[in-house]
Amino acid sequence: MMPFNQLKKNLKKNTEGLKSVRLAILSDSSSQLLTQAIKGYGIENAVDYKIFEADYNQIDRQVFDFTSELYLYQPEFILILRSSEKLLKTFYEGEQNPDFADKQIAYVESLYTAIALQTKAKIITNTFIELNDGVLGNYATKVPSSFIYQIRKINFLLMNTCQQLRNLFLLDLANIATTKGYDLVCDPKMYVQADMVFSIDVLPLVAKNVHDIIGAINGTFKKCVILDLDNTIWGGIIGDDGMEGIQIGHLGLGKIFTEFQLWIKALVRRGIIIAVCSKNTEAIAKEPFLHHPEMILRLEDIALFVANWENKADNIHYIQSVLNIGFDSMVFLDDNPFERDMVKQAIPDLEIPSLPDDPAEYLQYLRNLNLFETASFAEEDGQRTKQYQEEAKRTIVQQSFTNEEDFLKSLNMSSEVKAFDAFTIPRIAQLSLRSNQFNLRTIRYTEEDIKLIATSEKFTGLSFSLKDIYGDYGLIAFVILEKKERGILFIDSWIMSCRVLKRGMELFILQSIVDIAIEKGCEKIVGEYIATKKNAIVEELYQQLGFTKTIEGLWELSLSENPNIASNCIYKSK
Repeated sequence: MMPFNQLKKNLKKNTEGLKSVRLAILSDSSSQLLTQAIKGYGIENAVDYKIFEADYNQIDRQVFDFTSELYLYQPEFILILRSSEKLLKTFYEGEQNPDFADKQIAYVESLYTAIALQTKAKIITNTFIELNDGVLGNYATKVPSSFIYQIRKINFLLMNTCQQLRNLFLLDLANIATTKGYDLVCDPKMYVQADMVFSIDVLPLVAKNVHDIIGAINGTFKKCVILDLDNTIWGGIIGDDGMEGIQIGHLGLGKIFTEFQLWIKALVRRGIIIAVCSKNTEAIAKEPFLHHPEMILRLEDIALFVANWENKADNIHYIQSVLNIGFDSMVFLDDNPFERDMVKQAIPDLEIPSLPDDPAEYLQYLRNLNLFETASFAEEDGQRTKQYQEEAKRTIVQQSFTNEEDFLKSLNMSSEVKAFDAFTIPRIAQLSLRSNQFNLRTIRYTEEDIKLIATSEKFTGLSFSLKDIYGDYGLIAFVILEKKERGILFIDSWIMSCRVLKRGMELFILQSIVDIAIEKGCEKIVGEYIATKKNAIVEELYQQLGFTKTIEGLWELSLSENPNIASNCIYKSK
């Protein structure tokens, strides 16, 4: 982690061309140095944070006064920081009873409600660092009116509240303090002298976590882990030691690799794609996955298995081409520093952690990196590995066809079109947050946003799922359409999973949009393309679909001739 002084030096760098994010910080204690840390960390990671920092201890005035500087600033994100020290003072000054936590949650909900009335900003608040006042010692855990009991209850209730308030996110300061230790996170001298809670040394870590949360909400996060095998997920070298000789299981060094595999398995269940890239003979490399009784990971957990004696950078390029996700969405784990350096030079956008020399330290090191921050989760995410395994089969079969159209026809694809409903809304929100390539305007919507859109008379939302002979892609696209004045249907959002790029789905979706436009009596469909670093593949989409560019830079399709867009579409509608 880059120290605070280095982050501070970043403030002198030119931020021209960096992605801009408008952030407001409201804190009950001094936040000036944290603001500098967030700006410095953002510049280090190509983000220019434009920050409005309120005077400290002015949270209520900024939130409940609708003419305040907060609302004039119109932030995209609002960070509300509350300290355990100030919470303890409030606890002592009031009635010390079991209702304290409930009242604090009601206060957080009132902040959320007030902000939601004035802005669509995403709100980040924090869990509280556990501060034991020592009044009752260990017995405090049995007394509901004790401070330690109440602060733990507040943290638990905050997690529950965030499940209901979808635009509310938590910065887990309690976890940071647990990992680093209270004495390293908090500085009593700084609190007394400057009313600043955090120590200088922990500011970069807090800034990183704020940046990670904002990045995940804005669609920047890791989707895939590429694994080396020998001395990475098991001890020893399978080609030399044989299946019986590798270290894995519940004894000695084997326990370390078993626990590491359990962690990877948890990532699979969370929806992270797992691929293998190993310098090995494929049959030998697969043997433990098939036959070793103590292996946790099995072949069904691996979306793409690449084991040969080729250059690893070339193999990772192949993996990327099959999975069709950006290198900046991938993590490569390899115990060998030489291999890591070779791949890093060839693929600089790839995240390649410098694993410790001692495998016993792998897990703690990776946990502390917080590589897999996310802003959404759905149970069906666990099916992602199967879907990418099916995609690998399609890629192999495609190579046997000389004609792209013949290949697509052979897939016998069918799509189901549905209005947004309770079952599809979580997945639609996820697709909004995750998709960067086929995303024409890159407008991010949370689950709560999608629920509002689904019940609005102003908007029409359609979701699209896809099946073919190899399996079910699941929900792969959605559009949000807004009826404007003068007979115009505006495409507010058109997002599609990168898993189905080059499948011809665009024509089918456009025909569905045309059908809605005709149903609503619209004469024109208008779309907009907002360029980002990642969505260049759809820059010419509207032109390719027959739209005409207007002088305002929008794209327009006239329905005067009632076009049958999908007359040659290869899709069947369910």
